[in-house]
Amino acid sequence: MNFYIMMGLMIVVFYFFMIRPQQKKAKDAKKFRESLQKGSKVVTIGGLHGKVLEVNDTTILLEVDSNVKLRFEKSAVAMDNSQQLSEATAKA
Repeated sequence: MNFYIMMGLMIVVFYFFMIRPQQKKAKDAKKFRESLQKGSKVVTIGGLHGKVLEVNDTTILLEVDSNVKLRFEKSAVAMDNSQQLSEATAKA
């Protein structure tokens, strides 16, 4: 009986410390990608910085330099560039 109680507690702890935070992080990332709009400055998962020029259902068009435009999947966008800058300033 004691064994089953310990196993149950381990499963509950595993859920709240491992699975639930990962689900929340994935949900927040999906919400961010859906809220992308023209003019946002973003960073891709490959580290490319750019400004969003166009947003489609599954892709975005980024301007990375003057007259240099690249199309990416929305899933390739990692974060908002202004968010990264504010985190860096907070650490300094």
